[in-house]
Amino acid sequence: MKTNKIKNCCNVDLDRLNRLKNELSNLHDDEDLNRKTEIFKSIADPTRLHILYFLKFRDLYVCELTELLDKPQSTISHHLNILKNVGFIKSSKEGIWTLYGLKNPEIMTLVDNFCETIPQKRLRR
Repeated sequence: MKTNKIKNCCNVDLDRLNRLKNELSNLHDDEDLNRKTEIFKSIADPTRLHILYFLKFRDLYVCELTELLDKPQSTISHHLNILKNVGFIKSSKEGIWTLYGLKNPEIMTLVDNFCETIPQKRLRR
């Protein structure tokens, strides 16, 4: 068993850690982990979460979202683009207008269920 002291704090079994690292790499490669990171980052913004919750009820146009969120069209379009790039939403052209909707309506149930599994803490500001 090969051990190594890390910054004088603990002994580490390097063989065991390497096996653990290999197990993770067999389950998830860097590309997969990066994709998951982008998904979580995409919902880590209150405006994007608001958009997703509104789209849970019905498909909406950008102009409707700008009114609901009281934000400029360019800001809403930016957030929609992020959500679309990770696969949360779809869009369809109707003349000069684009209608946005959830690709999978269950996504917000998954978000809610995920958040419910994490113990709530008071936010420090």
